[in-house]
Amino acid sequence: MSVQKGKDLLVKVDLDGAGVFQTLAGLRATRLTFNADTIDVTSLDSEGGWRELLTGGGVKSAAVSGSGVFRDDASDARARQLFFDGEMPVFQVIIPDFGIVEGTFQLTSLEYAGTLNGEATYEVSLASAGALTFTPA
Repeated sequence: MSVQKGKDLLVKVDLDGAGVFQTLAGLRATRLTFNADTIDVTSLDSEGGWRELLTGGGVKSAAVSGSGVFRDDASDARARQLFFDGEMPVFQVIIPDFGIVEGTFQLTSLEYAGTLNGEATYEVSLASAGALTFTPA
């Protein structure tokens, strides 16, 4: 895989529940994090006193965060609606030359900011709310 442009890492939301995805507008920085909890099964019988973990155990999760400039269009309105209504639609995270991660996420944080001589900005945080799928590029 060659070097990729950060702007090609996209976060898209299903606008209407019918599989019509639109990029969250104005994002300048995005991050996707995968997590897997561990289950410690260490006992007195563990070899050399080393910790042992249960294979395939623990809860898996993903988090998406992003920040950008405020734009008053359909995807910004959708983000506000998701937060205030507590909806959990399907999102896609496009990772250039790697693939697409897709699944249900909850918008857990929505923050707006601005300065006197600057643009209005926003930050979003999403938490996975179900099984995710991965489709290689």
